[in-house]
Amino acid sequence: MNMLVNLVPLLLMFVVMYFLMIRPQKKQMEEKKNMLSSLRPGQEVVTIGGLHGLVEEVQHDTNKIVIDCEGVYLTFELSAIAKVVDTPAATNATVSVKDLSPEEHSEEIEVVEGDIEEDPQENK
Repeated sequence: MNMLVNLVPLLLMFVVMYFLMIRPQKKQMEEKKNMLSSLRPGQEVVTIGGLHGLVEEVQHDTNKIVIDCEGVYLTFELSAIAKVVDTPAATNATVSVKDLSPEEHSEEIEVVEGDIEEDPQENK
């Protein structure tokens, strides 16, 4: 009986470790696996190195992905993809831009040389 009482804290420690460390890690691995299996051409992704690009081609059988980074095509392992960037859905709303040119002013500005203070460090 005494030996069983000594094993209870050890077993309790393993149970706590499972729920605090192992289980969340398994969830993250499953989410990443689902994300990588759902990659399609045209999606924007970020690699583990911070490179942003559009998916050009996905080869699930060889675990390779080709990314278009502003005209440069790079091949990566699927495991190098950190996340898929959610792009906002395109809307049919039109945006009107007003003329932002400055209005003409009839005032004239007169500059007098005595008005401008010179920087003392400028003369050095």
